[in-house]
Amino acid sequence: MRTRGRLNAATVTLAHGAGGKAMRDLIDDVFVGAFDNPVLAPLEDQARFDLAALAAQGDRLAFTTDACVVDPLFFPGGDIGTLAVNGTINDLAVGGALPLYLSCAVTIEEGLLVDILRRVAASMAETARAAGVVIATGDTKVVPKGACDKLFVTTAGIGVIRAGIDLGADRAQPGDAVLVNGRLGDHGAAILAARGDLALRAPIASDCAPLHRLVAALLEAAPGTRSLRDATRGGAATVLNEIALASGVAIELDEAAVPLSEAVRGFCEILGLDPLYIANEGKFVAVVPADECAAALAALRRDPLGRDAAIIGEVVAGQPGRVTLRTGFGGRRIVDMLVGEQLPRIC
Repeated sequence: MRTRGRLNAATVTLAHGAGGKAMRDLIDDVFVGAFDNPVLAPLEDQARFDLAALAAQGDRLAFTTDACVVDPLFFPGGDIGTLAVNGTINDLAVGGALPLYLSCAVTIEEGLLVDILRRVAASMAETARAAGVVIATGDTKVVPKGACDKLFVTTAGIGVIRAGIDLGADRAQPGDAVLVNGRLGDHGAAILAARGDLALRAPIASDCAPLHRLVAALLEAAPGTRSLRDATRGGAATVLNEIALASGVAIELDEAAVPLSEAVRGFCEILGLDPLYIANEGKFVAVVPADECAAALAALRRDPLGRDAAIIGEVVAGQPGRVTLRTGFGGRRIVDMLVGEQLPRIC
């Protein structure tokens, strides 16, 4: 067994990305030490999997990738590491996949404190282990000061989809119910508050969480579920527009039914933000047949990550691609695709 290198430096230097002993020490000490598992242990240029074991769990592979560039790196409810792991898990989960393996590539700015890197690696390892997912391979790059903002993390994920599960944005039908698994806007609001630019002291924590087990419970209770989407950048409004366009249907939402915490509601009112467009990291939008809606809602509410699940609208036979909102004043407004960005560097 190869002896692992040990890192003694306090900050990351360009030598740690040059491919020599300094780089090996960084990888061994910070990443291999945190992610240690049998798939990663050989430290080959690729992870290797038993196809028979994968095939025993499903009949299709799901594959996704995600780059995290959040600012600040640490925020109430999570950090760039939990965000990277959970974000990739959730991208797989909303396709009906069981997440199994992740890769982790980091781009590090010269001068970053090694202690920050250790905290992020430990956070990723803990999050992956709790979710039952293996970080199987990775890559490390160090760039000169100013070439990136402290730390970027890119993850890719592989999962397996069981036979009989077939979700898609193009499957919504008039009469279907639109559900969310909880309160919207927590992540985007938490990030903005954590930056301190607005001198806000809102008690808001990110909703960053892995959703694969909740999705599994939903699909068991409501096997006819048509669509699932992860409501991250662009929020629920954006994914609802994508579903309406792909399915050639209209979607009508009820403003009074949209679950929000009082802190997020007040936060949005003060800043003039629309919570439907604010990013989430532990929320999905589901389109479920009307006759399975009650079972779906009950299954979601039995899990802490779905405790505040709600029906927020329905699919209707209106103008294809149009999403509208019944407001609290009795009127209607169009909920269009987000143009530009409400909040930068949120995930």
